[in-house]
Formats: sequence, C-alpha cells, structure tokens
Amino acid sequence: MTRQDPSSLCVHADPGQVPGATAETGPVRTARPLLRALLCLLGLLAVYLIAVCTPSGQRAENALFNDNGAKPAWIYDWSGMAYGSAALPPLDDTAMTTLAVGMAVIAVVTLVRRCWWHGCAATGVAVVTLGGTEMLSKVLLPRPDLIDAPDVLIDPSFPSGHAAIPAGLALGAVLVASPRVRPYATVAGMLWLAVAAGAVQATYQHRPSDVLGAALLACACYCLAAGLLPPAAAPGITRGPRALPAVALALSAAGALAAGAREDSVTQSLVFAAAAFLCAALFWFIAGAGTAPTARRTRPAPD
Repeated sequence: MTRQDPSSLCVHADPGQVPGATAETGPVRTARPLLRALLCLLGLLAVYLIAVCTPSGQRAENALFNDNGAKPAWIYDWSGMAYGSAALPPLDDTAMTTLAVGMAVIAVVTLVRRCWWHGCAATGVAVVTLGGTEMLSKVLLPRPDLIDAPDVLIDPSFPSGHAAIPAGLALGAVLVASPRVRPYATVAGMLWLAVAAGAVQATYQHRPSDVLGAALLACACYCLAAGLLPPAAAPGITRGPRALPAVALALSAAGALAAGAREDSVTQSLVFAAAAFLCAALFWFIAGAGTAPTARRTRPAPD
C-alpha cells in the first residue's frame, strides 16, 4: 500500500456530509461560504445604514436608554462596573486578557492537532474580527448626530468590540476543533456570545445594532476563511445529537434573557435579549448548520 504524504497533516470535510458521500467540487464548495460572507457584509451595511444613519433608527435605539444607568441590569454585579467586582470575560478590563487567552488556546489546539491551515484561518478570524471592529467603529463607520442627541449618545460604537471578542474567538475555536468536539464548541460559543451581547446592552455600553454588527462581521470573516481553506480531502464528519440544535438555541435564549434583563424595564429587557439571541442564532446558522470545513488530524497510513 502506498504511504500517505506526511506533508498532508490536516484535512477537512463538510460537516453536512455523511460517511461515504461524495465531496463537493472545489468551485462549488468555495462559492457557498464566500456567498455567505458577502451576505453577512451586506447585512452589516444594512444594519448600519438603518440603525445608525437614519433619524428614526437613532431615535429608536436611543429610547432604550434611561437615566437609571447600568445598575438595574441583572448582570451588573458581573459586568465589572460595580465597585470591586470581577468582570465576566470579555467585559470591562478583561477584554484584552480574554483575547490573549483565547488566541493561546487556538494556538495550542493547532499544535496538538497539527492542523496548520485551520489554525492560521482561526487566528485570522479572531484578529480580523476585532481589528475590523476597531477600524469600522473608529474610522470608517461614524455615528452622525441626526437628532441632536446628548453627547454621551453620539460616541461611535458600531460594531461592538466587546461582542466581537467572543464571536471571533468562538468561531476560531470551531475551525480548529475536532469533528467530535466541534458541535459542542459551537454550542459553547453561541452561549458565550449571547451572554456577552446581552450584558453590554443591559449595562448601556452598546446598542442592539452594535452587537448585531459585531456578529455579522465575525460570521463574514469565518465564512471567508472557510471558503479559502484547501479543498476537502476526506469525507466523514461525526454529527452531534439530533436534539443539539434545539438545546443550543434554548440555552442561548435563556442566556440572552438573563444577561439582557433589567429591573426597570420589561421592554428594554426583551429588546436586548432578542438582539443577543439573534447574534447566537446567526452564529449557529453559520458555524453549526453551515457548510464550513472542519479540521481533522490524520496520520500516515500503514504500508
């Protein structure tokens, strides 16, 4: 038997495939993630134009803020805003530490599993997501003052950097995860994103459009990375339990509601939770139910 080329250390396959299925051709496999990346970027632009660049959009989002501040938020004690409290990563001053630890985890998994292409792609997703968020919010996508809003409400905040960190890191982790671990990594990532997105809204650090913009940007980076990875070399991906999508969405809904809830307004709580859950649902659609490739460690075949 011919020995496998040792240089081929990491291959991937479509998680939608089943053992024995025929792999898609290169152009078809590449076009789908790239099309999804384009749609995510168009969604990002649409959210910005509607929510940030129209008077009605600004009024609607500014109406979600009141004079009570962040204290009525249920998650206030874990937001880092309370005196002496430890912030839930990546809130408050834990953002950069969370990013560094997340990048280190991706690097370790890449080294252990020897999936170099996927490790590079995962690193790129995390770095480009956060870097793109900073560039867009501070340079390219300003927040015009169309309704004479107070100064505190006209600072540029679209997309949200705090939401971009869990979105980028979690999607990067999904890329390097093994086939058996990947479904559960997706669930953990979408739950983390839902909680972070709900928390930054409930504590008045970001608007619903900000967290949606961050999720759309991260998903666009993920799809782009997935489409540019080398063609699949081996089918056969282990699927998660059939009930996993329902469980994942239920957990994300509960996390979004708990993190986005406020004691002073049911309306605000529901809006914040809905936006956070929408971020998690988008995460699942792209990473859990999409057609992105999954890294799989391979070993040379015996003679």
